[in-house]
Amino acid sequence: MSKPTFLYVTYIATTIEQLWDAITSDSFTQQYLGEEQLQSDWQAGSPIEQVNSEGELEPKGEVLRSRPPHELCYTFQFFDHTQPSCVRFLLEPSGTQVKLTVVHDRLEVQSYLNVSRRGTMCLSTLKYLLELELAIAA
Repeated sequence: MSKPTFLYVTYIATTIEQLWDAITSDSFTQQYLGEEQLQSDWQAGSPIEQVNSEGELEPKGEVLRSRPPHELCYTFQFFDHTQPSCVRFLLEPSGTQVKLTVVHDRLEVQSYLNVSRRGTMCLSTLKYLLELELAIAA
């Protein structure tokens, strides 16, 4: 049986560079992920760590591909998974907006349900923050 895949597509009124910076900035990820913060230099082969509630770093994955500002792909290890899942961000210019496609696959069923609920909320917050930044700058 194949594992479920989370797919999310949205259009954000921002530049491709600003969106890339938002998904790779430690401090910005914390704004839309909530209490979590992912840290990496986002180069292929580099580790990804998550800052836990005590401020300690926990290994979470590895960057598989990094093609700024168009594609970022990395593994992500959930505590209840035997195998890491895979997260892929695709950024494409679309007029005055950027099309963001997020594919999160190799998920266990319970993780899929959590990612579907929480991931949609986090990505909506990412869109809101970037478009608010644009509105304030105008």
